[in-house]
Amino acid sequence: MKPFTYAALLSTWALPAAAQAKLNLRLKHELDSIYEVDQRYRAMLFDPRINRNPDSLAAALGVTKATLNATIMDQMHRVDATDLGRVQAIVKQYGYPGKSLVGAPTNEAVWSVIQHTPATIPQNLPMMKAAADQGELPFFRYATMLDRQLMNDGKEQLYGTQVRSYNGQPPFVWPIQGPAQVNQRRRQAGFKDTVEENAAVLGVAYKMLTLGDVAKMPK
Repeated sequence: MKPFTYAALLSTWALPAAAQAKLNLRLKHELDSIYEVDQRYRAMLFDPRINRNPDSLAAALGVTKATLNATIMDQMHRVDATDLGRVQAIVKQYGYPGKSLVGAPTNEAVWSVIQHTPATIPQNLPMMKAAADQGELPFFRYATMLDRQLMNDGKEQLYGTQVRSYNGQPPFVWPIQGPAQVNQRRRQAGFKDTVEENAAVLGVAYKMLTLGDVAKMPK
């Protein structure tokens, strides 16, 4: 999944006045802020435009280069816990805050927070599917979360979105059910790229593997 840049976030999330009048703007602004914070430390880890100069990044955070990644990870986990508590309260009050309530792509903010907290995915998957089926959440977001849960359960994924690595070995695309049809499923779900193209973006050479192949890998 490609994270939004902050510039894209600001420009894309602007809405016409007529559309704003129909939305819960207070909730929208809160979720925009939650999403920005959710992405902040991940951008430090994975966005080459930000992490290509670790000395400057370490200085900005007031830490040493040797402790930079550990510091970012620690802050990311702290933010995830805080964000999760808030989105759980929001969902309890409003249900899933979808497109009709907060607009797009603000409607992806709660999805993002839950996606980054794997332990909470199983109980939230039915809600995500219902939101996707109703057009309140892009279906490919639900598909991505479903793949993650299938992988976590040791089952084949459906859409080829998930990558894993063991013991520092090269990462691989988690086994896919019916791999010959995966790109058709991706198109139907709203993905704009193929499984091969997605793997390349993630820096992985796509290879069809079975669960048996994975079972033989050193863990």
